[in-house]
Amino acid sequence: MYALMAVIFILGYLCIAFEHPLKIDKAASAILTAVICWTVLVMGADSILPVITGEGEHGPASELRHHLGEISEILFFLMGAMTIVELIDAHEGFKVITNRIHTSKRVKLLWMIGFITFFLSAALDNLTTTIVMVSLLRKLIKERHERWFYAGIVVIAANAGGAWSPIGDVTTTMLWIGNQITASGIVMNLFIPSLVCLLVPLIALSFIMKGDFERPDSPAPEDEQGEPTSAFESGLVFALGIGALLFVPVFKTVTHLPPYMGILFGLGVLWVVTEVMHRGKNAEDKHPLSVVGVLRKIDTTSILFFLGILLAVSSLATAGHLTQVATALKESLGNVYAINVAIGLLSSVVDNVPLVAGAMQMYPLVEPGTLASAANDGWLANFVVNGTFWELLAYCAGTGGSCLIIGSAAGVAAMGMEKIDFIWYVKRISLLALMGYLAGAATYIGLAQLA
Repeated sequence: MYALMAVIFILGYLCIAFEHPLKIDKAASAILTAVICWTVLVMGADSILPVITGEGEHGPASELRHHLGEISEILFFLMGAMTIVELIDAHEGFKVITNRIHTSKRVKLLWMIGFITFFLSAALDNLTTTIVMVSLLRKLIKERHERWFYAGIVVIAANAGGAWSPIGDVTTTMLWIGNQITASGIVMNLFIPSLVCLLVPLIALSFIMKGDFERPDSPAPEDEQGEPTSAFESGLVFALGIGALLFVPVFKTVTHLPPYMGILFGLGVLWVVTEVMHRGKNAEDKHPLSVVGVLRKIDTTSILFFLGILLAVSSLATAGHLTQVATALKESLGNVYAINVAIGLLSSVVDNVPLVAGAMQMYPLVEPGTLASAANDGWLANFVVNGTFWELLAYCAGTGGSCLIIGSAAGVAAMGMEKIDFIWYVKRISLLALMGYLAGAATYIGLAQLA
């Protein structure tokens, strides 16, 4: 049964990786993998791990409830954040950014797009930011293959920006919610490495991209549609939405409540404000601008995918698979730097969500009292709150996926929207992303050694 669980998980993972050739949504594969893994775990509980035998306090059902509670915190946070972002988009709040870009110089636009994406991703999340920025590029650049270069920088910048923010990447959010890192710690210690990860590709591309780019033809006046909201309404919803997202770390610090409570509070405020703002409009105009209307646009498939893959990983953690993997990595690679760099490169091939979820289960968080009783064990010191392992894991898992376009949610979104060719990305962008990734990791390691 123990080996069968690993085989099922690997087969499920392959189905997720080959989602497009199989024409089976990865969420379906993830959910089936989770259910089958837990079923096998229950059926062979006696032979897999004696501690989970039975239906008592430590039975399989109890372990499942424990893991589901932790996973639910992540899912509710994501649902709240997605709803807020969709509400901003429905009010065309992101035009606050797009209407302020007037340059026609390739290099200048490259740096503007890179830095806007970098900081916007930290405030929102890398997936949403990529969607917004690729949509922006379509309005700015006419030639399709030229847009691909900028889309490549958007992927790198979105992943780099998400790595240093507790709400910028789902993996960083997982570590933050799990208390492996704190909001202040991750911002202070990962900002510079993440910035280096972006600057290296930007500098390299600046020597290649010269001259001006051609903008798309402006639409005829008769083709333009009326604005769904006024400038005041767009600006207000944009400000409140971004404020609600930025308020989450403050809310957690002050109240010590989980982050999903903060995001739900922000969503509740926005919900009330938009209902009051549009109460005088007719139902046809009001519905697309309401929370009820934008809830239909939420990417529920991604939520179900996260649920399935996190439950599947938790089954392996309960059965003891991940403990064995952790021991093997420690014995073969020897230090936390090599382990994290390897995890980051692996995340360019497989999804970083289960990799981080697995690492969180493989290497349990070390409490200060445990560290003291272990006579300041040098290995355990890397696994305390804001420890070297967790911070570098957040960076590597967040930015390593940029090396391949299928290695991150941001890359997959850009690939789908712009139909970017996989081989083209490997030839033109992958080396730049790898250079930035390694430079940022080296920066973090150097700063850690100097501290």
